[in-house]
Amino acid sequence: MDISSHIPEPDKLAAVMAAFAAFSSALVVSWPYLFWDSLPQRMRKVESERQRIRKRERERLNAEKHPVSLRAEPRMLFKQIVDRFNLAKQAERGELVDTLRMAGYRGHAPVVTFLAVRLIAPVVIFALSLLYILLVVRPAVPLLLVLAMAAGIGALGYYAPAIYVRNRITKRQKAIRRAWPEALDLLLITVEAGMSIEAAFRKVAEEIGAQSAEVAEEITLTTAELSYLQDRRQAYENLGRRTGVEGVRAVVTSLIQAEKYGTPLGQALRVMAQENRDMRMSEAEKKAAALPPKLTVPMILFFLPVLFAVIVTPAAIQIAGIQ
Repeated sequence: MDISSHIPEPDKLAAVMAAFAAFSSALVVSWPYLFWDSLPQRMRKVESERQRIRKRERERLNAEKHPVSLRAEPRMLFKQIVDRFNLAKQAERGELVDTLRMAGYRGHAPVVTFLAVRLIAPVVIFALSLLYILLVVRPAVPLLLVLAMAAGIGALGYYAPAIYVRNRITKRQKAIRRAWPEALDLLLITVEAGMSIEAAFRKVAEEIGAQSAEVAEEITLTTAELSYLQDRRQAYENLGRRTGVEGVRAVVTSLIQAEKYGTPLGQALRVMAQENRDMRMSEAEKKAAALPPKLTVPMILFFLPVLFAVIVTPAAIQIAGIQ
């Protein structure tokens, strides 16, 4: 005789639900013991690997026979001038330091040199201008007017160091823009080959040095900062701040996002390399399009007179011979 046939249907459903609830409760309680969470262990492995890479990079940089020092001491004369005229506050300004870094000058010595030269240059240019006007030009004007002219020329010396630095920044950024797409291609190849970002940066710096010393220098500094700084985000941000190039800043943003969220870096680098290559091509097209207007004035001044002379001279000789 089947006993289950005498059990009402609601009681059967209640028994099944009670059994399922008991099984689920047992499973939830025993889950942490049956399936261990490996995320903390993996994070500890990643942190230990990062510390090992940092230690290796420190040992490699310290083992170099001729390490490059970025903390060269300023000249004593320039340092005395800065201290004498109380220009130390200007030397601590972040804007001036960042501007000199973008020009390739790092450390405290270039800042002191810049401030001292900006103070000395007007005096030197004034003296040279005065001597040139008095000894070479010898104008028939009052001496006060000569002094005013020399002072006006000497005042330009205050802006001469800043103009030189801006020119240096422009040339440096231009060189970085030209070689940056190739550097991204090399970085993409090394990352997809399985290298860590520190090893990839070091390899790219070695390979790109023959083409662009500026890019190799910046990537080498970033590799050193990744080894020494605790916050890797700061090392990436320093790379974008030192160069001041939009393409480099975009790549820095992608590296920071990949570091923070764990997103794949290869696809982002591939897109960034193509965008930088397209930007370089568009700049070349702009220069080619601007070439015809620039050639108009030289053609009028140099080509047309010669052409007229070639055409008119034989006719003029014939007319002179007939007469």
